[in-house]
Amino acid sequence: MSSPAPVVRGQALSGHNRISTQALTSLAKAAAAQALGVDAQDVRADWTDDDGLLALSLVTPISIPPLQSVVLDAARVETAGGSIWDRTVKAKESILARVSELSGSQLSRVDIRVSGAKISTGGRVR
Repeated sequence: MSSPAPVVRGQALSGHNRISTQALTSLAKAAAAQALGVDAQDVRADWTDDDGLLALSLVTPISIPPLQSVVLDAARVETAGGSIWDRTVKAKESILARVSELSGSQLSRVDIRVSGAKISTGGRVR
């Protein structure tokens, strides 16, 4: 009777792994929701082929501070993480890095279309 060969951490094994489109989509929606301060169920994610890499397209609302609080204290915009534009640009980088790291997939880009705003009454907007 022989025992199986021990598996060494980091050792390459034959075969392949596949991550379903549904799993990638769920991951992308969660990463976007976290970066933009919204619920994942409010994010729509679509994938396209970009010369062999994955291009991610998101349609999502973004959380914002109450406008009345911004009128009373303009610094509230910076406290919330910056303008909608600045936060969206930062989110693209964050989402690309997070999805690539967790899935092992190579993304060429992340496109975000902001579809609305959700008022956040808490502290810093994600």
